[in-house]
Amino acid sequence: MTDPGSGSTALRSSYLGRLTAADVGRTLRLAGWVHRRRDLGGLLFLDLRDRSGLLQVSVGPDWTDETSLAAADALGNEDVVAVEGVVELRPDPNPELATGEVELRATCVERLNPAETPAIPVYRGPEDELPSEELRLRHRVLDLRRPELQENLVLRHRLILAVRNYMDRIGFVEVETPILTKPTPEGARDFVVPSSVHPGEFFALPQSPQIYKQILMVAGFDRYFQIARCFRDEALRADRQLEFTQIDVEASFVGVDDILHWMEGLMAELADVAGASAPVPFPRMTWDESMDRFGSDRPDLRWDLEISDWTTALGAIDFRVTQSAVAAGGRIRGFRFPGGARLSRKQIEAVEVSAKAAGAPGLLWAKRSEDGGSGPLSRFLDEAEWEALGAEVGDLFLVAAGDDGVTSPALDAVRAAAIQALDLPRAREDAWLWVTDFPVFEADGDGGLAPNHHPFVQPHDDALELLDGDPLAARGDAYDLVYNGTELGSGSIRIHDAALQRRIFRLLGLSDDEIEMKFGFLLTALAAGAPPHGGVAFGMDRIVQRFAGVSSLRDVIAFPKTTAARALFEGAPVRLGAAELDALGLALTARPDPDPDPESR
Repeated sequence: MTDPGSGSTALRSSYLGRLTAADVGRTLRLAGWVHRRRDLGGLLFLDLRDRSGLLQVSVGPDWTDETSLAAADALGNEDVVAVEGVVELRPDPNPELATGEVELRATCVERLNPAETPAIPVYRGPEDELPSEELRLRHRVLDLRRPELQENLVLRHRLILAVRNYMDRIGFVEVETPILTKPTPEGARDFVVPSSVHPGEFFALPQSPQIYKQILMVAGFDRYFQIARCFRDEALRADRQLEFTQIDVEASFVGVDDILHWMEGLMAELADVAGASAPVPFPRMTWDESMDRFGSDRPDLRWDLEISDWTTALGAIDFRVTQSAVAAGGRIRGFRFPGGARLSRKQIEAVEVSAKAAGAPGLLWAKRSEDGGSGPLSRFLDEAEWEALGAEVGDLFLVAAGDDGVTSPALDAVRAAAIQALDLPRAREDAWLWVTDFPVFEADGDGGLAPNHHPFVQPHDDALELLDGDPLAARGDAYDLVYNGTELGSGSIRIHDAALQRRIFRLLGLSDDEIEMKFGFLLTALAAGAPPHGGVAFGMDRIVQRFAGVSSLRDVIAFPKTTAARALFEGAPVRLGAAELDALGLALTARPDPDPDPESR
């Protein structure tokens, strides 16, 4: 029996990219797509491609039969062909190809299926410019032939396989939860599905398996996981899709340390598959500390650059902006960049744009020089203030003054922009971090409360007394995993007491009727004897994206949606006709506006 991994089937002897000098002399039948053809007048060279790589095939009158010569002469790019012949050493080895030492001298060439002229060129190398992303998505079947995309999807397969093997090894059971379920508020709009069996009633596609996995804990499945498909009807961006895959995990009779320890082992295993580094245990930092030191709850720790608090050093300078900020209870914080004075005013203004985009009214800056300093802030600084800042000649200071709610996100943006502008070297290539102890609530903008993570987070024991008096100060057993500045996943210890869960729902503004309608089945389950439990969910798409080193999730998903939430290749979504709507018991109250781009359907 042949090795299945070799690619051997009834129609071919091997994958193309597996052949080496050790195969010289073998007679093989191979198959693939014509990647490139070169006619040298009497000799024809074909580069054949399959997902394993490329192989040169030589066709010539001295070794190829006449029928095959004619067939080879008629071949076009992307035709599907089969060839038979003998593996020989190439007279002109190509060191850039894994198969560059050998070629197949074809005695027989057969075109299995012709291809129409490709609508877009199939990518051939880094020197070739790619068509626009929209065009590539319209012709995704051709774009997916690119080696990079195929490598990304193979990496995705290997990572998911590693997840299943690891979770099985530590005693977790994969359980599938429903795709057609009940609408529940989880921070985004649900996709709803009309039921023709029950006219006027609707299912929802799950935003996550959150409630079901908690119910599984009550049912006695003490270690659950799932490679889960989830759906959110929300705006798209480079790191978000309407449908996505997550590694979903839940366990009973656990504390935070148990979950974090298990998941560090998982990430170390996935990093090993991807050729990255994940030394365990990962550092931990509370949410309060992360916001104070970096202005973000997902700091990129590949750089050690931290925010400095200069409220004491600069609070008394004769500058209205800083004085008013401190008087209002704010702080003066920022960054010192040794040698950063090399940035021009234009470059500094570009960094300031990032601060304004993050919500700050502006950015203060100063350069330390031999003759004093320069920049809008420098004229308010005397020698004592420079010394208090620890300034040295050549330093650049970027400063924000005001309430932390405004300055923290601005300084986070300034940190990223300045690192890029100054081309600062990394302290490490792979930076992992657990951010823990998140707030249970956040302000919803209308004077009410919203869950910071979700409404199922167990508050700290010492935070329970804050729930009614100062709920925004309450912290809970919630945690995020951050990798190189990207949040890979979130989790928490869950509320297992039905009375406390009902109390949290009420604080979020839900009436008892709303609680019963939306979460009655969860409360019923918790009241049946729920064990202490907790878990986590990781974005599989993001994990693959970060390990593959690509900028967009669309490069690690076979058939992604555009930022306009359209599937260009298959032409979705579509409008339903009157008969189809009537069969579902639906009617449009108003005719939608004409599609401005009908081809996008």
